[in-house]
Amino acid sequence: MSTTTHSPPADAPTERRSWLSGPAGRNLGLVVALALICVVGVATGGERFADLDNVLTILRLAAVTGVVAMGMTFVITSGGIDLSVGSVLGLTTVWATTLATQTMAEDVHWIVMVATALVVGTVAGLINGAIIAYGRVVPFIATLAMLAAARGLAEMISDRRTQPVSVSGFTDFFRADLLGIPVIVWIFALVAAAGWILLNRTTFGRRTVAVGGNVEAARLAGIKVQRHILYIYGLAGLTAGIGGVMMLGRTTAGTSTHGLLLELDVIAAVVVGGTLLIGGRGTIMGSVLGVLIFSTLTNVFVLNNMSTSAQNVAKGAIIVIAVLLQQRFAQRSKTP
Repeated sequence: MSTTTHSPPADAPTERRSWLSGPAGRNLGLVVALALICVVGVATGGERFADLDNVLTILRLAAVTGVVAMGMTFVITSGGIDLSVGSVLGLTTVWATTLATQTMAEDVHWIVMVATALVVGTVAGLINGAIIAYGRVVPFIATLAMLAAARGLAEMISDRRTQPVSVSGFTDFFRADLLGIPVIVWIFALVAAAGWILLNRTTFGRRTVAVGGNVEAARLAGIKVQRHILYIYGLAGLTAGIGGVMMLGRTTAGTSTHGLLLELDVIAAVVVGGTLLIGGRGTIMGSVLGVLIFSTLTNVFVLNNMSTSAQNVAKGAIIVIAVLLQQRFAQRSKTP
């Protein structure tokens, strides 16, 4: 009597490798990394870290960066970069808290301040997009120019002074809690959900991935690449405006220093989340997890009274490791 042995299919290792290099595998790795940071937080901070108020603090810290990261995810997925989001956010807070804007808000409704911030952010983003798409200036240079210009304009408008929010309805709304969770955290969740749908379930998202993967192929496929790039940077400006509104709600003041170096945190979170710097692949869920990883890490450092220098070293190490892992997974996915 002969016996037969059943060996696993030959393509099992290939399927496993494909799964690990896919969105599910990458997100699982981010979840594990976040869990490990939480374990370290509990081990070093004890009840202070695990306390519900501290968890809400982490989410509140992540909210503004997270909203801006949603727009940056689209930009990087398309093969671009936006260095100006922090300066644009600062400009929106200043413009929304000018005497004229707040007077109009008191006469009409505090939504005037919100609309002002969103319009200013979107216009700044569209200017970036127009320069890049139609002026054929590389994104790095175009957005670097906007970084300087937006910050300078914010300083001119505010005369380098802090402009307090005097409209009580605005502060009451954005500093309130809904079901025990801060309103700005709910806004982050809603923007992330909208970003996920836009990237994964719409033609706009598919076109963004196509443009980032191969601009010429996207053009030959009938995509109006220049107009699409314009829209993408407008979207990044819009999310910077939303972030500016949230920043006003959190700090109750507009200033030209808001958003200083925010673009570095945003880009770091998006890249760590798994969006390819060369374009062609983006993940909203990964960006959300990337933001949470950095905000949780910062919280752990603060609870343990560690310096900001140590935080920056840790962030730099995480970014380098994330990019190296991106390259390794990309090579594995191409290997038959």
